[in-house]
Amino acid sequence: MIKSPVVKRSIVIAGHKTSVSLEDAFWDALKEIAAARDVTLSEVVANIDALRNQGNLSSAIRLYVLDHFRTARAA
Repeated sequence: MIKSPVVKRSIVIAGHKTSVSLEDAFWDALKEIAAARDVTLSEVVANIDALRNQGNLSSAIRLYVLDHFRTARAA
């Protein structure tokens, strides 16, 4: 049986507990972004949640991480 690279993780945002399903690479990148901005992981995820227009939170996080590193590379 092949193990899925997607891991379900719990996080508290805006005072409520939720879960997101993310690959380790995206989770690690999200932690890196939070550390670079000197904010908590929960604060970054709450911001992503507040700004998303549609879709689920896990997808919004993946797109946020992708955009972050694309923008950083272009700078």
